[in-house]
Parts: sequence; C-alpha cells; structure tokens
Amino acid sequence: MRARLAILASGTRVQLREVVLRNKPAALIEASPKATVPVLVLPDGEVIEQSLDIMHWALRSQDPWGWLPTTPQAEQKTAALIHQCDVDFKPLLDRYKYPNRFGLADGLVHQAHGAVFLTQLDQHLNDSPFLHGLHWGMADTALAPFVRQFAHTDKAWFTAQNWPALAQWLQAFESSETFTHCMEAHAPWLEGDAPLIFPIQ
Repeated sequence: MRARLAILASGTRVQLREVVLRNKPAALIEASPKATVPVLVLPDGEVIEQSLDIMHWALRSQDPWGWLPTTPQAEQKTAALIHQCDVDFKPLLDRYKYPNRFGLADGLVHQAHGAVFLTQLDQHLNDSPFLHGLHWGMADTALAPFVRQFAHTDKAWFTAQNWPALAQWLQAFESSETFTHCMEAHAPWLEGDAPLIFPIQ
C-alpha cells in the first residue's frame, strides 16, 4: 500500500502485477527469491524489495506533492517515526491481528502495547494536522496503512479510544482519492497477460 501511494504521488508509472502469495508466480521468485511483496524491478534490472526503499526511489525521482521532508530536523523526525513504526509497532500489529500465528490465545497484550504508540501519534497530531506538518507527507504515508490495519482489527475498540486527532487523520486518509485509487482490486497477474499500467488513467 505505501509503495503504491508513493508511486502514485510521484507521478511515476509502473507495470503492476498483482500477486496472490499463496500461489506465487515463478516470475516473482525469479525476480526476488524472498518472494514477498512489494518488489520493484527497474529497467536496468535492479530489484528493490522493501516498501520503504520503493517510496524513497519514487519520491526522490519526482516529488510534486512535497511529501519528502525538506530540513534536517524534519528528516530526523520522519526517520524516527518510521523506525518506531516498522521496528516496534509493526510486530505488535502482527501479533494483535493474527495471534494464532504466534501461538497466542489472543492479541490483547499487544493491543495495549500498540495503543501506547497510537497515543503518541495522537499527541503529534494535536500539534500539527499531519505527521509531516501542515500537509500530508512521507511520514503519514509510511505509517497510515499500518495504523489502519490496527484500527480495523477491532473497530469498536479503536473508536472508543480518546484519540480524536488520530481518528480524524485516519478518516482523512481513508476518504482520500489517493487511497481509493490504490485500493482498487485487480485480477492476479498471469504469464502472458497484457501489461497493466499503474496508476490507471
């Protein structure tokens, strides 16, 4: 999701191949032996295998919406938020959302620990409308898909929390045209299919 969001925002166009991971095509495994998504194969054959790296590749090529931080202080804040999300919050999200995969009876402990991070985000958003500052940016894009997953795991619980700024921020994300465009479903890619160009125009 965040890779697609950054590609769309950058104005870059790519060939999209939708993948069902339980039925991985040979072309995915050939391009990236780790065989997880996303994977971006550049025209020169270079392979970028991490969503954050794809975001940086897209936005450093073109950044018409001003998503990249523009000062050292903003870069440091953005990097710190993304690191905290990816290293600390994402494992909590996985265990909260899929406790059985980790041999857990439920994910309530991880829900509580994840709530600490969400409280911090709500406090950030009390100071400015977006994590990036006055408009949506890199930090917002990198975190929003994971916050959305956490919120939708138990929507009633999330709604009951005292996070008004975070709830407003998430609602703005989910109601945006950019999000809607990136959420469009596509048939799984098969060898021989005509190229599907994203963003679709």
